[in-house]
Amino acid sequence: MSTAETNWAMSEADDFSSIVDRSRSGSAKWLSMFEGKADVPKGIVPFSVADMDFACVSEIAGGLRRYLEDAVLGYTLPTEEYWDSVVGWFSRRHSWEVSKDHICLSPGVVRAVFTAVRAYARPGDGIIVQTPGYYSFYRAVELSERVLVRNPLAERGGRWRIDFDDLAAKARDPQNKVLLFCSPHNSTGRAWERWELERVAQIAVDNGLIVVSDEIHFDLVMPGHQHTVFSTLGPEAADRSVVCTAPSKTFNLAGMATSNIVIENEQLRAAYTVAQEKSGFFSLNVLGYEACRLAYTQGESWLEGLIDLVSANHGLVAKKLRERIPEVRVFDLKGTYLQWMDFRSLGLGAAELERINVEEALVFFDEGTLFGPEGEGYERMNLASPIGVVEAAVERLADAYRGVRNL
Repeated sequence: MSTAETNWAMSEADDFSSIVDRSRSGSAKWLSMFEGKADVPKGIVPFSVADMDFACVSEIAGGLRRYLEDAVLGYTLPTEEYWDSVVGWFSRRHSWEVSKDHICLSPGVVRAVFTAVRAYARPGDGIIVQTPGYYSFYRAVELSERVLVRNPLAERGGRWRIDFDDLAAKARDPQNKVLLFCSPHNSTGRAWERWELERVAQIAVDNGLIVVSDEIHFDLVMPGHQHTVFSTLGPEAADRSVVCTAPSKTFNLAGMATSNIVIENEQLRAAYTVAQEKSGFFSLNVLGYEACRLAYTQGESWLEGLIDLVSANHGLVAKKLRERIPEVRVFDLKGTYLQWMDFRSLGLGAAELERINVEEALVFFDEGTLFGPEGEGYERMNLASPIGVVEAAVERLADAYRGVRNL
């Protein structure tokens, strides 16, 4: 076992070189790893579900401890300090000026997507999803008895692109009501350029399509790249869009179940609110409010360190796999901390890829097939992990595929 794998200690505050052992904490990601392989050796971490194994941001952890000293954990609504932190973050990080009156609270972006699908489409209506895409989009459509309409992304020259002609054709069908849009894109790691977003917006405006833009990763854009919030494209785009945000990916706060959904159009906001109320929603987690406020007012320097780490991990994975398994293509990462990789040149089926990854390499990725049939032969790796742990995993991966490569 490498030195990196044995570096197994409770991390100190804001330490990106160590991980927290979550094997007994109920972590969904870790439980899934043990379900896949019960005898995982100590020192192995999963690279699947999009959360992090770092200790909580010290300013958030310390702030919550102080808050709990005299807090009453009853029914709680957002304070002015909460709204100021959210609106201030949008303005400071994204040059996005938002009125608090346009924000709908949600226990999560996935819940918001489910709510939006019910609000803006009837059973049997079409919902356009770009594939390979985030698997919860598929569930939101299918479990709501709407019709999944695929708009496959096209990969050319190592770059994933929107098929605008196909998107426009499907948007022209009056039965198709909503586009579930992911920006930055999960799974491919694209941070869409402004001209691409403008074309999507124009197609939506021309065809009366509502765009539900999942921007949960909007803070996680790599150095040298920029994220454009969909509703900042102009009044017409803002009038047809629902922008889903949260501090959860940015600061590893998914368990706090706190999201801010921005809907500028009054009619769209009213329809969303009615659909949400029908699910019994009343308020958010009392600690979620405070965690979000602390993150958006005190967590910025931690975020900059995280982005630097993810960028370094991307560079390491690309370099090591180019050297050790050149058949595997590592796509450029512009947004998210999720690395998309193409294993198809190895000539292995999805089941065999997963077997080698789990049983021989001891790497636990999200298999590409989770993101739709278009993802077969691909793997998604969570890079929000110490660089030494990532390096050790890539070395195990290269060793495991040494005997099966098609040279």
